[in-house]
Amino acid sequence: MPPRARGHTGLSPREAERLRPCLDAFLASTDSQARIAFDPLEFPHRYRDPRDIEVSALLAAALAYGRADLFRPKVDALLQRMGPSPAAFVRALDVAGARELLAGFVYRFNVGTDVAVLLLGMGRALRELGSLEALFVQGLEARGSWHGALDAFTSALREVPMEPLRKVLGPERGLQHLLPSPLGAGAAKRLNLFLRWMVRGPDGVDLGIWKRVSPSALLIPLDTHIGRISKHLGLTRRNDLSWRTAEEVTASLRALDAADPVRFDFALCHYGMSGVCPTKPIPENCSRCKLLPACSVGQKTVKARSRAR
Repeated sequence: MPPRARGHTGLSPREAERLRPCLDAFLASTDSQARIAFDPLEFPHRYRDPRDIEVSALLAAALAYGRADLFRPKVDALLQRMGPSPAAFVRALDVAGARELLAGFVYRFNVGTDVAVLLLGMGRALRELGSLEALFVQGLEARGSWHGALDAFTSALREVPMEPLRKVLGPERGLQHLLPSPLGAGAAKRLNLFLRWMVRGPDGVDLGIWKRVSPSALLIPLDTHIGRISKHLGLTRRNDLSWRTAEEVTASLRALDAADPVRFDFALCHYGMSGVCPTKPIPENCSRCKLLPACSVGQKTVKARSRAR
């Protein structure tokens, strides 16, 4: 792609037309169903009731950091103990129940008190508003922006009495990491991942149970894989994993599909997660990649191998 002026905020229409066939071909060649087993998305796919889906999804997304083989058993164990209906469990949850479920719980930055806040906050939202969707929409209507809506969402979830929890489970440790409030300048990857699951689809990957939020409003769940591949494809020139970078990548994707800008996220993210597109490029993989015509790093890698022969 040709160089762009400083202050780039997304693909130009010409650049979008050049990239769209590559991304469409890449998406068509991806076996997304096979990758769900390696994704925290597997947990909400276990349920059919919309309230069970959104409760299990937010719990899974909130704890989906670090290595999948470490966080998946933690999420699975909690959901197993919560019974057949996570929504019914959190609706009825109190401090004593939180102690029984979460005493001794530790996962990296988070302890039982952190997770108890999340579960009690979800229970309160279900009792008072009927769904997590209603809680998010309430914030979106009040704040008028995606960042503001997410900030209102996490703030509302955290409105639970802390002293009783501290008394039975000890002090919180990573609550700001689990439920950031205020939201700050970070990309809020796991929260935007949860929203993608809820709003897009249903398409075999995302669940599409929320009907009051448009997929066109979604923000890319920006992580290291998406950040790296996005830069390779010219979707951004930024190097950080900030909210601003997520907005820039999403603006570029919106030039490709204004109605559904994050539809490429699952496939691109798992391309990096699988090791096929690692930090250090593998020439053989680059030469076979559907994205090669649009990938600056892939093209350099393939040319360098050709010159070395």
